[in-house]
Amino acid sequence: MKRSAVRPSPLFLGLLAATAAGAVLTLLEGDVAIISGTILFVLAGWAVTLCLHEFGHAAVAYKGGDFSVRDKGYLTLDIRRYTDPVLSIVLPLVLLVMGGIPLPGGAVWINHHALRSKKVESLVSLAGPFSNLVIGVLLALVVTIFSPPAALAAAISYLALLQVFAFVLNILPIPGLDGWGALEPFLPYEAQRFGAKARPWAPLVLFAVLIGFSQVSQLFFQVSVSLFELLGGVPGYAGAGASAFMFWRYL
Repeated sequence: MKRSAVRPSPLFLGLLAATAAGAVLTLLEGDVAIISGTILFVLAGWAVTLCLHEFGHAAVAYKGGDFSVRDKGYLTLDIRRYTDPVLSIVLPLVLLVMGGIPLPGGAVWINHHALRSKKVESLVSLAGPFSNLVIGVLLALVVTIFSPPAALAAAISYLALLQVFAFVLNILPIPGLDGWGALEPFLPYEAQRFGAKARPWAPLVLFAVLIGFSQVSQLFFQVSVSLFELLGGVPGYAGAGASAFMFWRYL
């Protein structure tokens, strides 16, 4: 098998730099600096984790036999390779800012016929949401182990909570989400046909329900916060980060 070469793109490195700049801003005095830093840290950090989520799909697919992901540039961590500018970047970021809902934004095109087995197909789908879970755990550990200043701890914790929320959302067995993709190879043909037809609109229905029905969105957040706390996160810090990120709600 050909060896893959992971070459982070300049744009990905720029997103990392923007995330670091946001972290530095939270260390300055004043609400304006803290709020600006939190917003920059969370938005740029979310874009970074979007790249890592999609890279997870591509890396497992590459190891599983689909070498075309390298030729498509999916192993470069370049967010432009995974996204449509409006549907995959602008819309998810707007929903994140307005409602705190981490809408999955990217996509990689996998040649499923090249994959070695149904198990590999399932693992390709699971790689994305589990990357979010691992990132959430690592961010929570940063706060626990290094005890950063309160404003930075809040920003990191909120980004960590969003990773856990993205995991909970993505792992649902709904067509168009990764949870369905993990099950699909093992489902009967009729179920797969239904999934193919529902894939374009089922996630949109889910997100409409999350936005339109506060009880449903609260349930998802409660599950996410409980898992976040179980994994070592500090809900109080995450709540403070959410307040800074969506500061206009408290004006």
